[in-house]
Amino acid sequence: MKTINAQTITKTVRDLCLKANLELRKDVLSSLKQAYARETNKRAGNILRAILENARIAKKEKLAICQDTGLPCVFVELGQDVKIKGDLKAAINRGIAEGYKKGSFRNSIIPDPLRRGKSASVPGLIYVDLVKGNKLKLTVMPKGFGCENKSQLKMFNPTAGWDEIKKFILDSVKIAGPDACPPYVIGLGIGGTAEYACLMAKKALLRTAIPACRPALNAKLESDLLKKINKLNIGPMGLGGKTTALAVNIETYPTHIAGLPVAVNISCHATRSATVVL
Repeated sequence: MKTINAQTITKTVRDLCLKANLELRKDVLSSLKQAYARETNKRAGNILRAILENARIAKKEKLAICQDTGLPCVFVELGQDVKIKGDLKAAINRGIAEGYKKGSFRNSIIPDPLRRGKSASVPGLIYVDLVKGNKLKLTVMPKGFGCENKSQLKMFNPTAGWDEIKKFILDSVKIAGPDACPPYVIGLGIGGTAEYACLMAKKALLRTAIPACRPALNAKLESDLLKKINKLNIGPMGLGGKTTALAVNIETYPTHIAGLPVAVNISCHATRSATVVL
């Protein structure tokens, strides 16, 4: 049995909040550079160059990549042979609060969705999965709401075919348009229940944006969707061009015979996350 104390978790989450908000993920940065290299639309090229320059300055000067430092989503993979000494969720929220204070990140979390109130950096959203082993994996994903507001869920009839599902996904991207700050990474959750499909769609954003490095299970569907999305000519920041999306990642799970949930979660060009395994 491995013991990890709450103080270690707090420090780790603090550092992950800083890294995620200050340094663009390597796979996303690489995909943006590739998009810039193949872009022939001058206006789109200028936007991509500005996005890359923004990421460079953010890392060098330790400034937030985006002013919307998001709602911190923390994904926990807790090994069944790990003992947490202290309160896991309290430790995570302390880490978020410390990281956001140290980075001078915007407080975007309000205490009541209806009555609103004074904003803070916590609480974050914490998802815990129990897994085999004696490791604790922590991933922080600050999710901005320009793109989160464009999330979509549809409960299809079980007889729905791929063409019908594909149309829903493409329509969701059209609705998002320039408002969610493309080029996007698009997460899709298919199966499970309504809430589980939405969670899978969000988790899909954590996967690499580099097609050659992704699992082959749904690669053909992902590639087909990516080509069709990039033909929409929405382009970087909605000004046209070859790249509306950097990647499409699909996660699936068994579902009920009477249903077929499909969720779309869109992430902006600043798709941010950072991970540590303890």
